[in-house]
Amino acid sequence: MEPRISLITLGVADLERATRFYANCLGLPKLETPPSITFFELGTTWLALWSRESLAEDAGLAPAGSGFRGFALAHNVRSPAEVDALLTRVAACGGTVTRPGHPTDWGGYSGYFTDPDGFVWEVAHNPSFPHV
Repeated sequence: MEPRISLITLGVADLERATRFYANCLGLPKLETPPSITFFELGTTWLALWSRESLAEDAGLAPAGSGFRGFALAHNVRSPAEVDALLTRVAACGGTVTRPGHPTDWGGYSGYFTDPDGFVWEVAHNPSFPHV
């Protein structure tokens, strides 16, 4: 397998609500898509939002499940102030800040939020990370 992720698909409860959150709150560039799915282009990776039931059926799994899913998506920014600003904006748009921005033991600054469907995102300023 070549070392890349082409597409991340999140199974969501309400596609319209999730699309508004990612497009309007996070400002992700939405692509033209059919009404049953939403795609956002993130450089060479795309983010897809699809109904939880449809994604589970496509994968051959039951759609039930809740709580911590064992992974987090991450977005790196240029400064601690950007971490705090994004967390503030997310909270105003219906996301939940689960851990406010704080200095980290690895020399950066980080905070966490969940989107309206409970997917965990880290927002971090890592002065050593090459992709910002």
